[in-house]
Amino acid sequence: MVIKFLKKMLICLLGAASPLAAEPLVIGAEDDWAPYCALDKQSGQPLGLAPELVKAVFATEKLEIAFRPLPFARCMHDAKSGKVVGCFNATITEENRNQYYWHKTPMFEEDLAIFALASEPNRDLQLSSLEGKRVGITLGYTYPTDFMDNTKITRFEAKSDAQILEMLVRGRVDYILMNGMPGYLQIQQRQLTGKVIKVGKISTDGFWLAFSRTHPQGEAMSKQFEEGLQKIKNNGTYELLIRDFEAKLGLR
Repeated sequence: MVIKFLKKMLICLLGAASPLAAEPLVIGAEDDWAPYCALDKQSGQPLGLAPELVKAVFATEKLEIAFRPLPFARCMHDAKSGKVVGCFNATITEENRNQYYWHKTPMFEEDLAIFALASEPNRDLQLSSLEGKRVGITLGYTYPTDFMDNTKITRFEAKSDAQILEMLVRGRVDYILMNGMPGYLQIQQRQLTGKVIKVGKISTDGFWLAFSRTHPQGEAMSKQFEEGLQKIKNNGTYELLIRDFEAKLGLR
């Protein structure tokens, strides 16, 4: 009787454990950064290059994932606190470098560009060009430490790229910072092509999936992600995803 009882207990324990083992890894996805990653309101899922890359990487590692679309600041907060295993798309700064686990290779790179009204006479601006100027930035986004620590630059924050564009058009700021391709998309969507132009750049930055230091799987997943990323770069999947992304945007 004791043996039968133990067998039943073992079966119950295994049955209880199996659903947990089958649960997908929950990853935070930035919900408002088209065309790299934005929420599809119909499906409730993120669309863009970044989620396609993340899915392809984890598929090589045979790991099931689920996306949780979130505003970027909330996404990074939830990764930091361990509510999700990680969050994308993050840049590495001196402030956050030790707050997350980072895979070695960035998923992709993009310019942090300086935009101004077309009446701006100067071109090829850089960080030092912003000293003494009013610069619009998006609340919760990560910016280079040397930009954020420069006391000679007056920064104005808004909740979205769309709002800092509006600030620029209304003359409330002299310049705004947006990543290149997302910035051009915002300009096009708001019928500001030719009115707002790129006049320089701060940097070219990599973008990562920032893995949680408090989630029990954060460190292991950061290592597996790097392995999977190298696999899709080596087998041609990465290049195919980039080409498809560029074709959809009319860049090919």
